[in-house]
Amino acid sequence: MHARIPAVVTTTDPVTYRRDDYVLYRDPERFWMGKPGHTVVCRVDGVIPFSSGEIRYTLARLDNTGGLIKQARAPYMRLLPPEDAMRDIDTAPLDTTTGAADMTPAAVAWLTAQTATVSRRPELPRP
Repeated sequence: MHARIPAVVTTTDPVTYRRDDYVLYRDPERFWMGKPGHTVVCRVDGVIPFSSGEIRYTLARLDNTGGLIKQARAPYMRLLPPEDAMRDIDTAPLDTTTGAADMTPAAVAWLTAQTATVSRRPELPRP
């Protein structure tokens, strides 16, 4: 008796990314070979349309190795939405005695910069 293998789920709508989007990229060759470092966070550095309709991407790695990933394909990328990165700021408690302790340092720095500019009058640009 044969074991039933579930159908592969695919999307019919091609996902496209824009320059400066942040994505999670999985190198399919490294992944299937079981090699480490197959998944990295990247910024879309370039969009390369082909006459066939396919779009490939140049990705700037954001890990400590730096460098570019060329000809990356969209099925191996996932968008990292800004809402997820900014959630700690958006949901930060307003209680000043404990609020900063629950936030990341970047969130505290951003809020500090915002309060510094809010408390003074905006300056007009110099001619």
